[in-house]
Amino acid sequence: MKPASGLGGDTIRETLFPILLALFIGLLAGIGAAAFRYLIETGQALLWLPGDTFTEQVLATPLPWKFLIPVLAGLVAGPVITYLAPELRGPGVPEVMRALALRAGNIRHRVTLLKSIITAGLLSAGASVGREGPIVQIGASIGSSITQLLKLDHRYRRLAVVCGAAAGIAATFQAPMAGTLFAVEILLFDLEVASLSNIVIAAVTGTVTSKAILGDYHIFFVHGFTLVHPAELLIYFFLGISAGLVSLIMIWLVSFTPRCLERLHIHRAVQPVAGGIAAGIAAMLIPQVTGVGYDTVFASLSGNVALEAALILLAAKILVTSCCLGSGMSGGIFAPSLFAGAMLGAAVGSLALIIWPGNINAPSNYALVGMGALVSGTTLAPITAIMTIFEFTYTYQVILPLMAACIPAVLVVKLFHGHSIYETKLLSEGISISRGHAANRLRDMLVRDFMTREYQTVNADTPVTQVAEMMKKSAYPHFIVIDSRGNLSGMLTLRDMIGIIGSAEINSGNVEIEPEIRALSAGDVMTPDPVTVKERDNLETAFHLFAKHHISSMPVVDSFAPLKVQGILKKADLLNVYDEQVLKAGVL
Repeated sequence: MKPASGLGGDTIRETLFPILLALFIGLLAGIGAAAFRYLIETGQALLWLPGDTFTEQVLATPLPWKFLIPVLAGLVAGPVITYLAPELRGPGVPEVMRALALRAGNIRHRVTLLKSIITAGLLSAGASVGREGPIVQIGASIGSSITQLLKLDHRYRRLAVVCGAAAGIAATFQAPMAGTLFAVEILLFDLEVASLSNIVIAAVTGTVTSKAILGDYHIFFVHGFTLVHPAELLIYFFLGISAGLVSLIMIWLVSFTPRCLERLHIHRAVQPVAGGIAAGIAAMLIPQVTGVGYDTVFASLSGNVALEAALILLAAKILVTSCCLGSGMSGGIFAPSLFAGAMLGAAVGSLALIIWPGNINAPSNYALVGMGALVSGTTLAPITAIMTIFEFTYTYQVILPLMAACIPAVLVVKLFHGHSIYETKLLSEGISISRGHAANRLRDMLVRDFMTREYQTVNADTPVTQVAEMMKKSAYPHFIVIDSRGNLSGMLTLRDMIGIIGSAEINSGNVEIEPEIRALSAGDVMTPDPVTVKERDNLETAFHLFAKHHISSMPVVDSFAPLKVQGILKKADLLNVYDEQVLKAGVL
């Protein structure tokens, strides 16, 4: 079921196939979002005593269990994440960005199931993480798995991943515009009109599916929003600056925690226990910050959180979330950002009401705008944040205050840090996600599509005299040296042979070769442990390897068996591809 040509074709099949693919992915992502929410609610009912909200459930549970439940959850989740799916660590969005940029949209099939179960278990146990980031990764994994099963090429795979991510977050909030803009603003850097229409289709389908299963619900019930005085925009601007500074603190703490655990030499399989300890302490002292915390956010939107309580909850949420995510727990940053933003907004609104009574609306309005401002600061996605909050209210009056707060928050983070919390995680692993078109072109091309499968091998125990005879007759300037099992041992080039025997001896069999040289084999003169590239790597990765090691060619090995040679990638071929696909295409 593979279309004959690219996404931009004019045939009916080429037009309809991406639409049907987006519809199918949106349907599955919507079902996945509903199932994920059901898993969380079921886990909470099993682990905690009954209550109208999760906070009440935690309050009703005996004190020892409040501490033990999150700790045991971290103890169980750690080995599963470490040994079965390391890509589950932390927010799911960076892993989707990595898959799009470096793996042509390839995400392992197991991610869908494991991400759902592990994250739902941690959220049920009270870990202070979000459910939106995981559902982005779950939806993206569904899209990737479908295209892999159908054996579609990387163009369809990348589109399917973005469609799944958009549908996942749209189904979670039942907000199709928010899901679409999240995918476009954060995940999809090279946007085409055809791609956007398919993303919208997937997001709408995910939303409709979620409504069909869960009913028409709203995460937050927000009353009417009004702007009492135009000068309030200055307070919203101040709120945005404050949100930017708080975002910097969150980004720094989430990045600092794993470095601390590594310096303490705590094994990665045990690190999530540290997050469980933090969540357990919070469950005993401030249960409002455990789990997603949306019931507490709703309280702030109803004007039921006082100034002192808002500041305490803000600080506690940031600390506990940093410990949970930094320890490697699976969960998102979107919901904690909404929580912290609501508390920050409630605090700023309460202060403004004290300083300027009579000209300020309820602090709950500032809590609503604060949610968008902090999401903007942590994700550097202001349009997504604005539209997400708008879809909570469907009140146009909220747009101007949101713009006055979200843009300053983004500017503060860009000025003092320059990267979103997602990009920061990737940078800490040495991965720079460039938004340049040239890099994206190379990332879309896999090594296996441009390598040559014509090469010559020689056994490691082959005498150098025999190798010299082979080189005289061979059209290849280098040989792949293999061992008795056919595994890669090294590379043998003409330069290696000349250094041992000399050019005259190779070109003519009449020159006498020293006895000690005759005793040498190919394994003795080869270059061991040569630089290799995997067949599923992209050309950008190969480009960096050529530049770093100053070589003219390198073996291409199997992605899952790194000693099995599949072909040769030549630097000259790579430069030709770059010239044809990037320079001549007018990208630069």
